[in-house]
Amino acid sequence: LAVASGRAQVHQEPSLETTEGTSINITCSHPRKQIEDYIHFYRHLPGRAPEFLALAARGSKDVPAIAGKLSVSEDGRSSALWLAGPRRGDAAVYYCALG
Repeated sequence: LAVASGRAQVHQEPSLETTEGTSINITCSHPRKQIEDYIHFYRHLPGRAPEFLALAARGSKDVPAIAGKLSVSEDGRSSALWLAGPRRGDAAVYYCALG
């Protein structure tokens, strides 16, 4: 999956799997991220509209909606959305975007 936003581009693995209750990292690379850009994460559950989860420019922040954490590397070139103990209801398409 690649999502383009103006001059920037982000890349994600096409798919990831885990078993219920086993933590997982959904990683994203964005080598052209500028200082003013934020990383946005969304999820799209089947039959529903995409849901905004979190955004960050640097560092880490808790994401209560998924009992997880969003972390952006110090150089801003990569990020990860960590789900601590995903359940069946968390099965979705997760997207990262840059803007």
